[in-house]
Amino acid sequence: MSATHETNAANTAGTPARLLVRAGTGAAGSFSVDLGPEDAGWAFSGLRILDLPAGGSQELKTGPDELLVLPLAGACTVTVTTDTEGEQTFALQGRPDVFGAVTDHLYIPIGATVTITSAAGGRFALPSARASRRLPVSHRGADEVRVELRGAGTCSRQVNNYALGNDLDTDHLLVCEVLTPGGNWSSYPPHKHDEHTDDERELEEIYYFEVAPGPAGPGFAFHRTYGTDERPLELTEEVRTGDVVLTPHGYHGPSMAAPGYDLYYLNVMAGPASDQQWLMTDDPAHHWIRDTWNDQDIDPRLPMNGTPAEGREGHS
Repeated sequence: MSATHETNAANTAGTPARLLVRAGTGAAGSFSVDLGPEDAGWAFSGLRILDLPAGGSQELKTGPDELLVLPLAGACTVTVTTDTEGEQTFALQGRPDVFGAVTDHLYIPIGATVTITSAAGGRFALPSARASRRLPVSHRGADEVRVELRGAGTCSRQVNNYALGNDLDTDHLLVCEVLTPGGNWSSYPPHKHDEHTDDERELEEIYYFEVAPGPAGPGFAFHRTYGTDERPLELTEEVRTGDVVLTPHGYHGPSMAAPGYDLYYLNVMAGPASDQQWLMTDDPAHHWIRDTWNDQDIDPRLPMNGTPAEGREGHS
């Protein structure tokens, strides 16, 4: 991270000291990413990425956070113990990687003890939010994931909804993932959700990136976040697999997949409202871009995993 981004972040009230967390710099033990709300410098959103070797196991307590167990690569068995539901064990089938399929997933409430075990090893995202309601444990199959195609032309992307726009009840947690074919732009037009109005909800957002490699090595992408005159911040950076961007406020987008390298990112969002609404507004300077999609086809490379998809509206 450049010194400029450190300074801009530190001098802006309510902004985390880091907007960009490079791969490996937020690691702790078996977690290649270990970011709670306190680490991010805000109140709600968190993310851990758990890396398990073959036969590996990790125990954790959710404490004041609700979370999902969302396989990124590999399968796992999850044992959950709560005061209200006792001990339950779930087998998550997972997937080979984030580009090949959607995945089944498990919602776990506050106040639970969790053990995650993987016979063959794998990588598992644990998106979380600070919560107050204790809701039931809920396992959802891959066939229950709502898949959308959004945008058109070079703005085409695929959105897989796990805890967003469906009937999975959460207290504050919203989770989706976005797949962007190489050369396309996502999170475009740039949009924001940093105040509670009829058109927005105040949501802290985490972007976790993975980029498909090319024949000669790792791939890359670019991402931008920028603020308003009243709440300035600026981040325009190359991102690679394992990088994390924190978005406390302001406009974010585009996320640009370099030609030849497909882009994946996991979005974790949470804020003070508990109505499960993901409402946002475009940067007025770029809203007109949406009208150009009416005469363009969706990129034929989508959906990437052959999953039936719907629509082409939205902001991610």
